[in-house]
Amino acid sequence: MNDTPRGERLHIAVLGRRNAGKSSLINALTNQSVAIVSPVSGTTTDPVYKSMEILPIGPVVLIDTAGVDDLGELGELRVTKTMAVLDKADILILVIDPGQTPGEYEEDLLSRAREKSLPVIGVLNKWDLYPTTLPQSLVEKLGISLIPVSSVTGEGMEQLTRALVAAAPHRELPATILGDLIQPGDAVLLVTPIDQGAPKGRLILPQVQTIRDILDHGAYAVVTGEKGLAEVWQNQIKKPRLVITDAQIFAQVSRIIPPDTMLTAFSILFARYKGDLEVLAAGVQGIAALQPGDKVLIAEACTHHRVEDDIGRVKIPQMLRRRVGGELDFHWASGSSLPEDLLGYKLIVHCGGCMINRREMLQRIARVGVAGIPIVNYGILMAYFSGILNRALEPILEVRCSKFEIRNQNQ
Repeated sequence: MNDTPRGERLHIAVLGRRNAGKSSLINALTNQSVAIVSPVSGTTTDPVYKSMEILPIGPVVLIDTAGVDDLGELGELRVTKTMAVLDKADILILVIDPGQTPGEYEEDLLSRAREKSLPVIGVLNKWDLYPTTLPQSLVEKLGISLIPVSSVTGEGMEQLTRALVAAAPHRELPATILGDLIQPGDAVLLVTPIDQGAPKGRLILPQVQTIRDILDHGAYAVVTGEKGLAEVWQNQIKKPRLVITDAQIFAQVSRIIPPDTMLTAFSILFARYKGDLEVLAAGVQGIAALQPGDKVLIAEACTHHRVEDDIGRVKIPQMLRRRVGGELDFHWASGSSLPEDLLGYKLIVHCGGCMINRREMLQRIARVGVAGIPIVNYGILMAYFSGILNRALEPILEVRCSKFEIRNQNQ
């Protein structure tokens, strides 16, 4: 828990053809043997994620990938996984072996990167084997600058690091979970039921990150479970500026916290921090439009041990069935990607996204938007069914919730 979470790190994807030296480059860049290196083409078969600290960049995730020119039925599956990495990468390092003539593979990669507005750093690897002048014609053909490097001698690594620093995108606003919502000295009350899915003796990641963000902005956190909330509220010394709860107990907490105190949920804060809150809030219209038999996708960005009353597998489906008065065609996706085919879904319900980076969450939202499917996250859905959606959004959204013509379930 002392490490920077993966979702907060700069994601650097290393792509190129088989045996271009991608794994060797990662080892040279980090000064560690973090990737398996072999002269045999296709050694790396699946994306490999390695959390590192690279000075002066800071905490990063380096992603080693299979070659984009992998062949055969299995090779095509590997290439598909490699290309999916572009949805979560903040920077792409395109590795080229000067002994191979760049062509359709590299051009396809660059085209995909441009579509995603992804910064690209071109690397001519194995430069110790090709001590010649940088081919200007290759630079012109690819349309990107190229850095000659040697993973063996270390030549060019300093220049590559400087290029990474220059290419690192400034984090899009908001750059804080709730720091812009509070002032130094404010009290923030956190209602944190002990999640059955959390490791024993720990809080879950969104709760930990929110507490840290409160402290970083000079405020202080008061933490209680749901059973102690009424007593804590009655005995408060200073009125909290904001109350943040687990969305699953929205209804219970809202009965105790008076309407003149701002109330929201961890997952709603993360909807803004990791994604696009306005789009996710507008997605509740998809809930109201559901009919029996409609196809619904419930997506989680991580895999975890399923508990008996799991929110994604049990609670949310129950709520939606009651809403439509009949059965729905539920599908579930967990882990690194959404299903390739989104055809036919009438609604997508996504988790808070605490385990993925902002770029990946925005890419998911954009892809769903292109398909014309409403998307909502767990916290917004829970607030909707608790009848307090407008109240839960009010502390965060600058625009009025009526912009989306949102109506609570009990209205």
